[in-house]
Amino acid sequence: MSSRPRPAAVWTLLSILLAEFALVAGYTVFLVFELLVDRPDSLSSAIALTVVVAIAAIWVGAIVVGMWRGAGWSRSAALVWQVLQFAVGVGALQGAFAQPAWGWPLVIASVLGFLLLMSPVTGRWLAPRG
Repeated sequence: MSSRPRPAAVWTLLSILLAEFALVAGYTVFLVFELLVDRPDSLSSAIALTVVVAIAAIWVGAIVVGMWRGAGWSRSAALVWQVLQFAVGVGALQGAFAQPAWGWPLVIASVLGFLLLMSPVTGRWLAPRG
């Protein structure tokens, strides 16, 4: 764990990542609940979606812990997450079943997270020490 104080950009990034983790974890719980209560059209697809979302929640949780500890690997993992989240958000804004109510927040959070991850302040804070 880093003994240096976290800059404001890192605190903001941590809060964004923590909110993303909370939403993905909450969605995982919702999907598990739906599996137990409702009868899906395709049980195998419903289970696969639940497993993928659970893996994403674990991944984002690991990113939050790594970022909190100042681990350099967390920056690249968070960048990948932001790109994937951006793609989902853009996809939600297109097509016949567009969902701008949750597409725009995903896009905005991804762009803000990406910019914070690429900021020199964050890069210096996560740089290898020693």
